[in-house]
Amino acid sequence: MTTGTVMAQRSGISYPQTRKTDVTDNYHGTSIADPYRWLEDDNSADTKAWVKEENTVTQSYLAKIPFREAIKKRLEVLWNYPKVGAPFKKGNWYYFYKNDGLQNQAVLYRQQTLDAPPEVFIDPNKLSANGTVALGSVAFSKNGKYVAYLLAKAGSDWQQAFIMDVETKGMLSDSLNWIKFSGLSWRGDGFYYSRYDQPDESSKLSKKNEYHKVYYHKIGTQQEQDELIHQDKEHPLRNAGLGVTEDERFLILHLSEGTSGSELWYRDMKDPAQTDFRLLVKGFDYEPSVIDNDGDKLLVLTNQDAPDYKVVLVDPKHPEKENWKVIIPEKKEVLQSVGTAGGWLFPNYLKDASTRIYQYSYNGKQEREIVLPGIGTAAGFGAEKKDKELFYSFTSYVSPGMVYKYDLATGKSSLYSKPEVKFNPEDYETKQVFFNSKDGTRVPIFLSYKKGMVKNGDNPVLLYGYGGFNIPQTPGFNVSNLFFMEQGGIFAVVCLRGGSEYGEAWHKAGMMEHKQNVFDDFTSAAEFLIKEKYTEPSRIAIRGGSNGGLLVGACMTQRPDLFKVALPAVGVMDMLRFQLFTIGWAWVTEYGSSEKPEQFKYLLKYSPLHNLKHGTRYPATLVTTADHDDRVVPAHSFKFAATLQEANAGPNPTLIRIDTQAGHGAGKPTSKLIEEATDIWAFTMFNLGMTVK
Repeated sequence: MTTGTVMAQRSGISYPQTRKTDVTDNYHGTSIADPYRWLEDDNSADTKAWVKEENTVTQSYLAKIPFREAIKKRLEVLWNYPKVGAPFKKGNWYYFYKNDGLQNQAVLYRQQTLDAPPEVFIDPNKLSANGTVALGSVAFSKNGKYVAYLLAKAGSDWQQAFIMDVETKGMLSDSLNWIKFSGLSWRGDGFYYSRYDQPDESSKLSKKNEYHKVYYHKIGTQQEQDELIHQDKEHPLRNAGLGVTEDERFLILHLSEGTSGSELWYRDMKDPAQTDFRLLVKGFDYEPSVIDNDGDKLLVLTNQDAPDYKVVLVDPKHPEKENWKVIIPEKKEVLQSVGTAGGWLFPNYLKDASTRIYQYSYNGKQEREIVLPGIGTAAGFGAEKKDKELFYSFTSYVSPGMVYKYDLATGKSSLYSKPEVKFNPEDYETKQVFFNSKDGTRVPIFLSYKKGMVKNGDNPVLLYGYGGFNIPQTPGFNVSNLFFMEQGGIFAVVCLRGGSEYGEAWHKAGMMEHKQNVFDDFTSAAEFLIKEKYTEPSRIAIRGGSNGGLLVGACMTQRPDLFKVALPAVGVMDMLRFQLFTIGWAWVTEYGSSEKPEQFKYLLKYSPLHNLKHGTRYPATLVTTADHDDRVVPAHSFKFAATLQEANAGPNPTLIRIDTQAGHGAGKPTSKLIEEATDIWAFTMFNLGMTVK
C-alpha cells in the first residue's frame, strides 16, 4: 500500500511506498493498530531498503534548496576555531581536551607545566578513517601510573575499555567489552566498571538491556578473570554503578530503578569485619549521591525532605535519617551538584536556570560566592584534595566557552584561555523573559538574537526545549545556533517543566500523568512570542532531541496550526512500546507504562505516533535519526515518519533523514555534525521563507 498518493501529488514529492501489515495490539480492552511494526526490525532487508529509499527522497529535496551549499560553507567557517577544555591535573601532568577546529574528535593533550609545550596523549581521530570512534570516560589510577579509557564506535552506547601506561604511552593488552552506562573507578591496581552479558550480534542495538553487573578488573589480566562484585538476579531492570572515594576507603554502590530514584550501599575497606555491602540510603523514592567522605562519615547530596536538595553528613554505622547532620541546608535556589577540590566543597546552584557557585568548608561554612562573568553556565569545579587550584569553564548562548583558573586559597579567578572565533560576540545578546503557561505557571525563556532585532511580528524563530528527566536547560554556546542568529533568527530556549531548573517539584510537574504540562509550556511559549510581536506561526520552527523529540512530536500533533517547521530528532515517538527496547524500560519512572491501565490512558493521549490524524495539514517536518541509535531506537522515527507521510494533507514536506554510522548524538564527528546542521538549516530556512545573507 502506498503512503498517501494524493498527498504526495499535492506536496510535489513522491514518497516511498511503505507496506502496511495487519498488526493490532489489545491494551486493556482497547485495540491499537500498528501497521508499520515491521520497521522495528532494523536488520531486515525490507527495513534497509525503506531507509535507503527515504534517504534518497530526502536528499533529493534538500539538493534543490538553492542556498544549501552556502550554508555548509558558512558553517565550516564558523566551526573552524580552536575549542579548548579546562585543564585538570593527574599525577605529574596537566591534561586538557582540544579540537583544532574541524577535527572530527577532540584530542586529549598533556603538559608537565601550564607553560610547557603540550603533547598528544590520546587522539581518537587516528582510530577510524571517518572519525566515528569517540573517546568516552578517562580515569587515572591513584598513583598516576595508568589510565583506563572507554571508546564507542559509530555512536552506539556500547563501549570498550583499554589501559595505557601513562609515562610511556604504551598500551597494555587488556581489553574489556560490552560495557554500557558505566564509569571507571580505580582502586589499587585495578578498577570497577559496569557491563551486560555479551548480547546477540543481530539484536545488540535494539534488544532490551537487562541484568546490569559490576566487575573489578585487575590490570594485566583477561576480562574472563574479572571479579563479579554485584549482580541482582531478582531485579533485571536495575542499573548498578560503583564509585570509590578519593582516599579509596569507601566503595559506594549506586543502584537505580529507571531514571528517577536511587539506593546507596557502602563498604568500608578499612573495616576488616565488613566483607559485603551494607545499606546507606534506602531507595528508590529520592535521588541521593555520595559527594565524598569526611573521615569515617559520608557527605551525601539528597532531595529527601528537601525538594531543592541539601547536603547531609551520614555515619554509615548509624545511617538512619534521624542521625543525619545537615551540612548545607536547602536554599530557595535548586542545588544541582557539589564538586570537591583542595578540601573544599563547591555547590552548584541554579537561579532562573543560570549558574551560581559557592565555596564551602566540609563542616558547612560558606567561604565565598565565586563571581562569574555573567548569566551563563559554569562547570568543572573539581580537583584533588592536594591541589591548590582548579580550572572551570564558562559559556552562554552568545559566548563560546572560556576557561578560568581559580585559586582555592584566595578565591580569585583569572582568565586562562579564550577562544578566537570568527564572529563578534558583542553583536549578539541574550534576554531572559517570563510568560505564563496554560495553567498560569510562570515559565522562563531565553531569547538570543543579533542586536537591533525589531519586534515586528515577522522574525524567524527556532523554539527549542527538552522538558524531562530532571535535566535543566542552561545557557550554552552552539556554533550551529549562532548561524541561525546570524541570519536574523531568534534562538529561543524554554525552561520547561520536567527539568530541574526549579527543583524536584518542577520535575514532577512535567512527568507521568503531568507530562501534558510540558507540551502546554512549549505551545504557550510560542503563543507568548506571537502575542509580544516577536514572530508569527508561519515563522516558527520547533526543535528538540530524544525526550525533546517527543516534545516536538506531541506539540506538532496537538497544535499543527501553531508552527511552520517541526524538527523532531531521535525522538521517543511510540509511547506504548518504548519500554521494550534497549534501555527504554528505565524511562517508565518518568513516563509510565502502557502495561498499566491508567498510565496507558494518558500515554495514548499524547503519544506522537498515535495522534497523527489523517487529512490534517502538518508543519514541514524533517525527522532525524541514526542507524546506530541504541538509546532511542530508530524504529520510533521510522514508524512516525511513515505514518506522517500517509496522514499529511497539506503541501508541506514530511521527510526523514537517517544518518549512518551514527547514534543518539554523543561522539558524533564534526564532519557529520556539519552535514546534519547544513541539512537542518537548509530545510528550516527554506520553509520559513528565509535566504542566506
